[in-house]
Amino acid sequence: MKSIPVVILAGGLGTRLREQTEFIPKPMVPIGTRPILWHIMKIYSHYGFKDFIICLGYRGEIIKEYFFHYRIKNSDFTINLGDHEDIQIHNLHREDWSVTLADTGLKAMTGARIKRIEKYIDTSDFLLTYGDGVANINIKKLLQFHLSHGKLATITGVKPPSRFGELITKGGRVIEFSEKPQVGSGIINGGFFVFNKGVFTYLSEDDQCILEREPLERLAKEGQLIVYQHGGFWQCMDTLRDMNLLNEYWESGRAPWKIWKD
Repeated sequence: MKSIPVVILAGGLGTRLREQTEFIPKPMVPIGTRPILWHIMKIYSHYGFKDFIICLGYRGEIIKEYFFHYRIKNSDFTINLGDHEDIQIHNLHREDWSVTLADTGLKAMTGARIKRIEKYIDTSDFLLTYGDGVANINIKKLLQFHLSHGKLATITGVKPPSRFGELITKGGRVIEFSEKPQVGSGIINGGFFVFNKGVFTYLSEDDQCILEREPLERLAKEGQLIVYQHGGFWQCMDTLRDMNLLNEYWESGRAPWKIWKD
C-alpha cells in the first residue's frame, strides 16, 4: 500500500486568490512558514505515502525550485563563498519523499493534467488530490475503503464549513453561537480521491478535459464512482479569507489537519 503514488494537481491559475497568486502558484501560498503544498504532502506522508507526482502548470518553475533547493530552504547552513560546493548543512530538515515534478501544460484542465502523468503510474491504483486543501482525513482508511468496493473511483465527500456564524436561539435569546459551523446537510467534493488505472481511459490529453465534468459524470452513470464520507475537518483555500483562516489555525497551535508529529 505504501508504494501507491500520490498525484497532486498544482497547475491552476488560482484567480480567486490573485492577491497571492500573481507571482506564485497557489500551492506555494504559505500557511505559517511553509507552502500549503507541503502541508498536504505531510498529511499523506504521515500515513506512509511518500511517492509524489506533482502536476505543474502556472509558474511551475517556482515549485521546481522549491524542491530542488529544499534542504537549503529549510535548514541553516554555512557556505564557503570561494567554493559554492563546500556547504555545511546544520539542523538538517529531512523528508524521505520521492517527488516527481511534471510539466502538464499552462492551460490544461484537471483531466488533461492527470492523463499526462499516466506514464509515471506503475501501480494498479493511485491517490489524487488538489494542491489547495487540507483535512484531518485518514488516508489509509480511504484507500482501504476504495480497495474494498472494487470500483474504479472513490471520491471523498465532505460537509463544507459555513461562511457565516450560526446562531441557535430560543425565545429571542441566543443559547448557542458557532463561529464556523459545518453545513448541516449535503456533501461536496472534498478532493481526496483514489483511482484505479482504468480511469485513464475516461481522460484525454486535450487541454479542455475537466476531471469534474464528463469523466466523473460518466463514472457516476456507470456505477464506478463511490463516495467516502469524511465527517472531520476539511478546508480549501480559494480566497484570501480562507488563507487567513488557515493561518489563524496554524498560528494558534491547534491546526486540525496537523496529524503528524514534528
